[in-house]
Amino acid sequence: MLKQRVITALILMAILLPSLAAQALWPFAALGLLFVSAAGWEWARLNGWPGLRAVALGAGVAVLGYVVAEAVHLDPWGLSSAPHAESAAAAHVHVPGQALAGFVVPAAVWWVSGALWALGGALALRWGTRYWKQSPTVLRALLGLGILVVAWLALTESKAQGLNFLLSIFCLVWAADIGAYFGGRAFGRRKLAISISPGKSWEGVWSGMLSVLLLAVAWIAVDRHWSVDSPSMYSHLLSGLGPVGLVLSIVFLVGMSVVGDLFESLIKRQAGAKDSSQLLPGHGGVLDRIDALLPVLPLVLALMSLCHG
Repeated sequence: MLKQRVITALILMAILLPSLAAQALWPFAALGLLFVSAAGWEWARLNGWPGLRAVALGAGVAVLGYVVAEAVHLDPWGLSSAPHAESAAAAHVHVPGQALAGFVVPAAVWWVSGALWALGGALALRWGTRYWKQSPTVLRALLGLGILVVAWLALTESKAQGLNFLLSIFCLVWAADIGAYFGGRAFGRRKLAISISPGKSWEGVWSGMLSVLLLAVAWIAVDRHWSVDSPSMYSHLLSGLGPVGLVLSIVFLVGMSVVGDLFESLIKRQAGAKDSSQLLPGHGGVLDRIDALLPVLPLVLALMSLCHG
C-alpha cells in the first residue's frame, strides 16, 4: 500500500508542478478543471447517479466552469486581454466587500457561496445523517455541481494572484489536517462527530488551529524577508484586518476545513463507501483529497474583499 501511495504521489507531483511553475494561467486552470470534473463524477456516484449520469455530471462541471469563468471575465485561457493585469493597474478603491485590486471575480460570488457553506454545512452536520439520503437525488447532484464549479473558480482566481498566495491556502488545509491528526492522537478525548467520523476529536481541531497559527507567523516572516511572487493569504489578512482579524480568520477557516472534511465523510457514510473512488490508487478519490479545500477556497477570497488598508 505504501509503495502504491508513493508512486501515485510522484505521478501527481510530476503533473502538478509544471502547471504551478508555468507563467500562463491556463495549464493550471485546465488541470484543475480536469480534477474537479473527476470529483463531479465521484459525487454523482456517491449520490445515486451511477453510469452515464455520473459521466454527465463530471462533464457538466467542466462545461459550467468554462461558461461561468467567461461570464465573470476570469478568462484563465488567455482568450481576451489580461484582466488581472488591468485590474491590478487600476485605481484601488477602498470599499469593504469589493475585491482587492488584481482580483477579478465579484466578491459577492464568494460571500454567497461562503454563507451557504457556513449555514448549509452546519445543517448538514446536524441533520445530514437523518435526511441527506432522503433528499432528491437531482438536488444533491446540482448541489455538487455548484460546489465544485465555485471551488474551481476560487482555485483559478487564487493561482492568478501568484504561487505564494495559492500555496499559503493549500498549506493552511494541510497544516490543519496534520496538526489535527497528531494532536488528536496525543490528546483526543472528546469526539467531534462520532456518527460521521469517529476518529475526529475537539482536541484535534484545536491542535490544527494552533498549527496553522504557527504556520502563519512563519509565512509572514518569509513574506517580509524573502522575495516572493505575491503576498500570502496570511500577509493580506494581517495588513487588512490586523493581528486579531488574522487570528479570527484562521480559526474560522480551519473550522470550515473541518466542515468540508466532515461533509464528505457524511456523504461517503450515507453511500456506504470508504473512499470517494479509486482514481488515485493508495489515496482514494479526488474528493478525498480536496474535501477540506471546497469551503476554504471561496471563503479565503471572501475575506480578501475585506482586506483594504
